[in-house]
Amino acid sequence: MAKKKRRLKRKVKLVGFIFVLIVVCLLVIEFRPKYKKDRVIEKEVDVISNILSKLDDKDIDKDFLTWIGNNYGNKVLVKLDKNIDSYNRDIWHDLTGNSYIVLNDLYNKRYDSMNNIKNIEKSGDISISFVGDVSLADNWYIMPKYDERGKKVYGILSEETVDIMTKSDIMVANSEFTISDRGEKMQGKYYTFRGSPKRIPIYNEMGVDLLTLANNHVYDFGEIAFNDMIDSLNEYKMPYIGAGKNIDEAKKAFYFVINGYKISFVNATRAEKLILTPEAKNSSGGVFRCYDPTEFINVIKEERNVSDYVIALIHWGREDSHDLEDVQVETSKMYIDAGADMIVGSHAHVLQGIEFYNDKPIIYNLGDFIFNNETKDTGIFKVNLKNNGSMDYYFIPAIESGEYTKVVDGEEKLRIIKNMNSWSVNASIDSDGKITKK
Repeated sequence: MAKKKRRLKRKVKLVGFIFVLIVVCLLVIEFRPKYKKDRVIEKEVDVISNILSKLDDKDIDKDFLTWIGNNYGNKVLVKLDKNIDSYNRDIWHDLTGNSYIVLNDLYNKRYDSMNNIKNIEKSGDISISFVGDVSLADNWYIMPKYDERGKKVYGILSEETVDIMTKSDIMVANSEFTISDRGEKMQGKYYTFRGSPKRIPIYNEMGVDLLTLANNHVYDFGEIAFNDMIDSLNEYKMPYIGAGKNIDEAKKAFYFVINGYKISFVNATRAEKLILTPEAKNSSGGVFRCYDPTEFINVIKEERNVSDYVIALIHWGREDSHDLEDVQVETSKMYIDAGADMIVGSHAHVLQGIEFYNDKPIIYNLGDFIFNNETKDTGIFKVNLKNNGSMDYYFIPAIESGEYTKVVDGEEKLRIIKNMNSWSVNASIDSDGKITKK
């Protein structure tokens, strides 16, 4: 009997011990996460304080770094702390996949109220392509052939050409006509071009993402037609730059945020020798002019502060001449000094050469792309923006002939490249179309 009591007593003790052990384990499980969380929070605060004590960047404060930690993880702050001695703002893209400019915009919720910005989800290299003058005017050569051939965009552009355009992440074209079914021809102009708003979707067929309007034909049918054009482009959600119903609209940049970089596009014109196209004013519509480069320089400087890259598109040059005007050579360098990363020109109706200034390219003129019934050399200027922020440049030769534009190869390609090299200042295009500085 005594033996049974001893066994029972041992069992009770064992059960009691197991119960206590379970309670202790539960308490450890309950309080350990909080303890660990407190340690992490304390560590984050220490990292942020350490970064701020060493960081020579007055725009970055504790709130911004806390936001970074909350959105990209504490590991980003730890890596930043470890690399603080070699800090520059390029590190933000490496750590988060977004540049400092983009991060700052996101932090301040700037994109929430912007209607002149397009976000493109993309990783890896970015391709940006440019073509020269495009006319979709109903009273000119291209649209009658577009309708007659019944192949949509493939009636005026080859499949390879369209393929390059539609596969570009950003495709930019100069729209060289007014878009309306109304208005009267501007007095004193020999050539006036007008196309119906129903032609706007053709730009989508081409893969065009942005139109430049600072040129000498968007006002050909007066104020009514010009305002119709602005309204129709907005209705079709086709982005544009270089013109507007007032000067603020006309000089406004359009932005693309892609692969963590913010790219600003701005557009101005100084094309006309006899100036007829109105300049946009505070309360009247027109184009953004740069006959006096001062205001365009100011715009570029402003964009330099809010974007990773600034691309300036200018309508200029002597028509039907491969020779450069002095003003093109002089002011293009002013624009790069102001902060432009490249200059792309149109208006001459023919190709002009390429120059590098401070290692940045000036594509003086891309000529006509799909414009009339003449046979002309043309091409596509293509930029590959790499993940590390560097750029490669390419020229893709093409020919416009018989109201049809096609990318060319073989002898024709080499002939156009040879001519481009002869017109260029210090740039060289190899047989693959890659552009480098001599």
